[in-house]
Amino acid sequence: MVSIESVIAAFDVEGKVVDCIPFGNGHINDTRLVTMDNGVQYVAQRINKNVFKRPDLLMENYVGVTKFIRAKIEKMGGDPLREVLNAIPTKDGKSFTIDAEGEYWRLLVYVTESIGYDKVERPEQFYDSAVSFGDFQYMLRDYPAETLHETIVNFHNTPDRYRQLMEAIENDAKGRLAEVSAEVEFAKSRCEFAKTLEIAHAEGRLPLRVTHNDTKLNNILFDINTGKTLCVVDLDTIMPGYSVNDFGDSIRFGATTALEDETDLSKVNFDISLYELYVKGFIEGAKGGLTEGELEMLPIGAIMMTFECGMRFLADYLNGDTYFRIHRPSHNLDRCRNQFKLVSDMEAQLDQMRAIVKKYC
Repeated sequence: MVSIESVIAAFDVEGKVVDCIPFGNGHINDTRLVTMDNGVQYVAQRINKNVFKRPDLLMENYVGVTKFIRAKIEKMGGDPLREVLNAIPTKDGKSFTIDAEGEYWRLLVYVTESIGYDKVERPEQFYDSAVSFGDFQYMLRDYPAETLHETIVNFHNTPDRYRQLMEAIENDAKGRLAEVSAEVEFAKSRCEFAKTLEIAHAEGRLPLRVTHNDTKLNNILFDINTGKTLCVVDLDTIMPGYSVNDFGDSIRFGATTALEDETDLSKVNFDISLYELYVKGFIEGAKGGLTEGELEMLPIGAIMMTFECGMRFLADYLNGDTYFRIHRPSHNLDRCRNQFKLVSDMEAQLDQMRAIVKKYC
């Protein structure tokens, strides 16, 4: 095992490591909070090569977008150390280092006096996060999306996620298919729906944007003193994409009455009041930058991202839990059932969801 001291030594920082503890609860990367003997703290992350095949291209996206945002924050008189993530360069000027075992590491400035939330504790948190992700779209509206690399090819291409699920069903690598027949039928019955956003893009109704692609509430940092949002984090999946996917991923995670791995489905319900709060905040944060087609497709984006995530959990369960980190044998199946329950709830309230968008346009 490579020592954290040897990793930190590669970066352009002062002092010696005096403490290193696990940090956060992300599914993918190995994250540590590192404290130096001078009191300065950093976040060290080992990038998961099994998920991100080209960490070098990932970091090219990461640095390009954060520098772009930082320049705008500085121009507006904001705090660039707290309102955007800052990657520390290595001593030879790179954005990452490769340790003796071939693992890729990055080092970030720790955002002081900040906190993240796994679940909405107060409605205003969800509203504020919506404004932040809407503003994220606005800040990057003139960033050339086509220059970004796809860190995970077809990440939010729902028809391709459907194809991957069908492959997982056909292969049944772990012999689990018999226990998920209801979930398989649920997915198959929505085969045509899965194509909706790709068709809209092909028809010119959905533009390509710089998107975050993992817009959960816990990817926003809040000021621990004021309760206001500080910055968007977890930028590994920044890629070209659709704004409605970013919107939708927030809804599937935040406009719900339970965490995404709750096993008691009677506790899992779509909260349309939280949805309305988020619609209001996202549209306000985007400051008029969303097209008519994007606004029209916001409710579909919410259903699509929830459906897609459920399919991903189901496919991973069938494949033997090779992608998402699990904490119990049926964890991915529980997550799948949770998401599919939300899809059903949203479908039943689609007319109301559309009316709410029109209210704030």
